[in-house]
Amino acid sequence: MTDTITLTRPDDWHLHLRDGAMLDAVTPDTAADFGRALIMPNLVPPVVTGADAAAYRDRIMAAIPAGADFTPMMTLYLTEGTDPDDLVAAAKSGLITAVKLYPAGATTNSASGVRDIDKVMPVLEAMAEADVPLCVHGEVTDPEIDIFDREAVFIDRVLDPLRTRLPQLRVVMEHVTTSDGVEYVKGGGDSIAATLTTHHLFINRNHILAGGIRPHYYCLPVAKRESHRRALLTAAMSGDASFFLGTDSAPHLDQAKLAPCGCAGIYTAPNTLACLAQIFEAEGALDRLNGFVAVHGAAFYGVPVNGGTVTLRRETDAQPVPEARATPEGALTVFDPMVPIHWTVVG
Repeated sequence: MTDTITLTRPDDWHLHLRDGAMLDAVTPDTAADFGRALIMPNLVPPVVTGADAAAYRDRIMAAIPAGADFTPMMTLYLTEGTDPDDLVAAAKSGLITAVKLYPAGATTNSASGVRDIDKVMPVLEAMAEADVPLCVHGEVTDPEIDIFDREAVFIDRVLDPLRTRLPQLRVVMEHVTTSDGVEYVKGGGDSIAATLTTHHLFINRNHILAGGIRPHYYCLPVAKRESHRRALLTAAMSGDASFFLGTDSAPHLDQAKLAPCGCAGIYTAPNTLACLAQIFEAEGALDRLNGFVAVHGAAFYGVPVNGGTVTLRRETDAQPVPEARATPEGALTVFDPMVPIHWTVVG
């Protein structure tokens, strides 16, 4: 049995850092283990212009601990009023790496998102011309569509028609949760990829609902059937470069999670690498973890892999779930995978 594994310093291609006191509380957890992260723009108000992105990047840089080797990679929030010239200029300058499409109402702080894809076609055409990747929250929000079917319907109604209209547009289907999404990406060619989260590799919908409602496992897209979780595991461990890590680590205070209308999001930044080492080992795929966390995403986004390494050690005893993070506003619970985790980051 392997006792240690050394990885190329990894990337997180989907991360929420929030702002203010929460930003200060959570940034060190990601900066400790990751070289880069693609930062989501769904603040209130959202990050919609190059100037917004520059200001947000400055706030993130101020929250990174001294000596940490971490680079935030910025995104813009696509709205029906987005200025394509501003967007392209921000991309060409290196300020932003990608643009995020939220269907309006799909998830946390998505009210400013897109309601009619036709209204953003001029922006998407400019992005395709400038080779700016589009990251999509792949769910429809129509109330008549079952929440467990929203990803599959998004592919049929929105994503596939969009890629037919703009085949040169590079797309990342973020936090895929279904076998439908996996199969679509596998058959989609070089212009599409997908991020997979840590928590969706561990939980299915029973973890949220069976034996009582567990708000700390509620996220969007919501976890699906066990057969879908197995499809995600197979994709993550396949070595297929179309699939890479995007944790969607999404901090919410406990008081916002444990509420009559609790927030969607799971905070996985502190223990993602340990959890992934455990599940890749359990599936006999530990040799493919480095590609998933450090190589495939960098290749799709056209950046070199990080310098430096991260080493994990397998301990005889199961390691405790990291303690809740303290913020000035209250506690922030860390993801509990509900299986023994024997790995820990040691350097």
